[in-house]
Amino acid sequence: MRVRHCRSILLAAVLVSALAGAAAAIASGTQSLSGSQYSLGRGTGGCPVFPASNAWHKKVNKLPLSPLSSAYIAAIGANLDLHPDFGHERAYGIPYAVVPTDQPKVAIHFTAYGGQSNPGPYPIPAGAPVEGGQNASGDRHVLVLQSGTCKLYELWDAYPNANGSWNAGSGAVFNLRSNKLRPNGWTSADAAGLSIFAGLIRYDEIKRGYINHAIRFTVPETQAGFIHPATHYASGSTNPDLPPMGLRLRLEASYPIAGFPRTDRIILQAMKTYGLIVADNGSPWFFQGATDPRWNDNVLDDLKTVPGSAFQVVETGPILTNG
Repeated sequence: MRVRHCRSILLAAVLVSALAGAAAAIASGTQSLSGSQYSLGRGTGGCPVFPASNAWHKKVNKLPLSPLSSAYIAAIGANLDLHPDFGHERAYGIPYAVVPTDQPKVAIHFTAYGGQSNPGPYPIPAGAPVEGGQNASGDRHVLVLQSGTCKLYELWDAYPNANGSWNAGSGAVFNLRSNKLRPNGWTSADAAGLSIFAGLIRYDEIKRGYINHAIRFTVPETQAGFIHPATHYASGSTNPDLPPMGLRLRLEASYPIAGFPRTDRIILQAMKTYGLIVADNGSPWFFQGATDPRWNDNVLDDLKTVPGSAFQVVETGPILTNG
């Protein structure tokens, strides 16, 4: 079982790719590197992000409160504020690539959790965007969505090799047309065994005017347990007041959002309707979005005024311990 912490604040702004012409390609949403062409952080390739009946799309605004709601919120930090863990810088946020059906697949060599990973090959293009940039430390997630097949390939601690293959700590493949969960006890590229991409806020969602899924976020410490759709925990603690992986929270219905900018209102409304989901250990109340130069950091910074005490924990299922 993995016990690790996600990168909370990225290192200096590193370009998603250092190759010539990358900046212009990012601005247009298309990147061509070493003969590979793919869409960088735009759209979903015509694929659903899991069926409408999936747990990611479950509305939590009317679910019953957890009897441990106050304890969980206190453990996360009731007096601490929300923190958007993404912005306009190309090395900030979690990038993803959309590749075509005929994207060549390459070998993946797992270095940590191969027994809990879907074996390769994966259709990872040359120069695929790495979280934080090609030279970053931290979690180094690589996310690739393949149009046509509508499969999502996600890697953690990913490093490219000269021959086109990749080394990665763990990896997971998700069928975006299916509700099938990973086996209980299995991690993914995320500590909770969840899809990372499914919980990211994408700028395209802001453009269309709504977000219809739970939002991935991190907490400082978790207990040794998980709630579906999570399938894995990353803790040795049996403290019942600590949140389990997969725990769902919602912003209180009465919390006023009318005075926020449009982007923030869309995000906060999603937090009321679909909520947040505990996906990893890390900095308290850090929630994630896709890398995109269109984000306005000044607007996102307004979200840092929302306190943890404005959230509630809801009941979505039992806490499991690999059984």
